[in-house]
Amino acid sequence: MSGAAPVRAFVGVGANLGDARAQVQRGMAALRELPSTCVVACSSLYASAPVGAPGPDYVNAVVALDTTLASAELLGHLQRIESRYGRVRSAPNAPRTLDLDLLAYGDARSDDPALTLPHPRLHRRAFVLVPLLEIAPHLRLEGLGPLSAWLPGVADQKLVRMTDQEVAR
Repeated sequence: MSGAAPVRAFVGVGANLGDARAQVQRGMAALRELPSTCVVACSSLYASAPVGAPGPDYVNAVVALDTTLASAELLGHLQRIESRYGRVRSAPNAPRTLDLDLLAYGDARSDDPALTLPHPRLHRRAFVLVPLLEIAPHLRLEGLGPLSAWLPGVADQKLVRMTDQEVAR
């Protein structure tokens, strides 16, 4: 990384088309190749039903990064990785081969339509909140407070942590 102080960022990784498990693992591996970035932690993989759309179940995870890339630059890299793995943006909530969402970027707040930070629904989705808290259990975000306080609100959303045997398949 460059001489600038790194920022801790969190990226949601998900897929529900093709071999979703392998796609998520490829996406996580691609994050390790980002310039000026170091992967700090990866959550377990989780299976979840799609929210607000039909389609097969998702495989999801969250990755913590330390990066000196600017948030917009990081987002550009994430979108290029998605494209490399076949992501097509046909409609909101459509099934996807790989989805990489910038969930949080340090303490940054942004209401820009191109990049809202923190991600506007991260505290309302078990498939994001649970793996995020697995790797950052005491995380607090501006405007949301301690993320663990939001867990009761997602308790009714089905989420299954995948076992090592399921992940290896």
